[in-house]
Amino acid sequence: MKSKQFFSQLLITALLLLINFPISAAEKPIKPFVVVLDPGHGGKDPGNRGNGFYEKDIVLDVSLQVGKILEAHKDIKVVYTRTTDVFIDLYKRGPIANEVDADIFVSIHCDSHNSQAHGIGTFVMGVDKTGKNLETAKKENEVIYLEENYEEKYLGFDPNSPESLIGMSIMLEEYLDQSIMLAGLIQNNIVNNLKRKDRSVRSAPFWVLHSSYMPSVLVELGFLTNNSEGPYVNSKKGRSELAQEIAKGIIDYKNQISLATEDFKNPVMTDEKKDKVLETTKADIYEGVTFKVQLAASGKKLDTKPSNFKGLNEVERDKEDGLFKYYYGNTSDYNKIQVMKAFAQQKGYSSAYIVAFKDGKKVNLPQVLKSKAN
Repeated sequence: MKSKQFFSQLLITALLLLINFPISAAEKPIKPFVVVLDPGHGGKDPGNRGNGFYEKDIVLDVSLQVGKILEAHKDIKVVYTRTTDVFIDLYKRGPIANEVDADIFVSIHCDSHNSQAHGIGTFVMGVDKTGKNLETAKKENEVIYLEENYEEKYLGFDPNSPESLIGMSIMLEEYLDQSIMLAGLIQNNIVNNLKRKDRSVRSAPFWVLHSSYMPSVLVELGFLTNNSEGPYVNSKKGRSELAQEIAKGIIDYKNQISLATEDFKNPVMTDEKKDKVLETTKADIYEGVTFKVQLAASGKKLDTKPSNFKGLNEVERDKEDGLFKYYYGNTSDYNKIQVMKAFAQQKGYSSAYIVAFKDGKKVNLPQVLKSKAN
């Protein structure tokens, strides 16, 4: 965990240096937005066989269609964990994304159940409080039993052990907020545009997500075991429609991130530029929760006028544990506060971070984000 945090901080520092010390256009390489698409299962692992369909074939087709749509954008690069009907060890899938320095990792699957359950669900890494999503994760994780020497590869990890699953979930806390944002965009597109039942964005401990060092989500296209949804997901029409909405969600995410980054490259920022970004940022409201960006904590009481805070004009002061804490922004929109954090960092508050309040009291941010994901 410490090595991951060090790597993350090193990466953030490098990015900030690149942003604040621009070089000439001729020398500056333009990194594409790298998307890794992971069609689940494959080869000797057919996935679920609801209604006689093959999950491995459906998810491969949908993934390739998503990739084709994304590749039409010159600034997007697509990498696949597989492009044919081959078996890929579960532990190798996430590291593929790490090796290509991916911006996001999207794993695509189909669900199953012994009832007529139906609907679209998108998952981020984690464990919900009730444990109700453990069964979904177990089904997807059990593929490790098909791998040679799985006991050594997974260091004693047991897909059927809640303790193993819960312990694994701690790994991706630092990417949870971005993962939820990406998952929400994909989920909302499919639900709203295809009129599918909303099983919401949820958290569950999927092994395939835990080893990727970037925002990562797993999309369950629908239940092959459902007598009406299964044939739709398997159909040419269904596969095409689902692929289009997943691609739109990815592009929406990329555009939001790119827009914020582009406007923040210029160290001479204005409120007008910041407001332009905020106006184009889709809302992600957490009812009853207030998000703020903590800029600093000090024993010194400062006037909150902009001249004392690098031009920031929405700064609040609060006294807590004998210290004066200075906060920027005040909103229940998590996407908005992320933009404001980036703006504050570009103003010089490189260590600024987001905090959450409920009923006037500070609450744990990861728990707030997880509460909406579950």
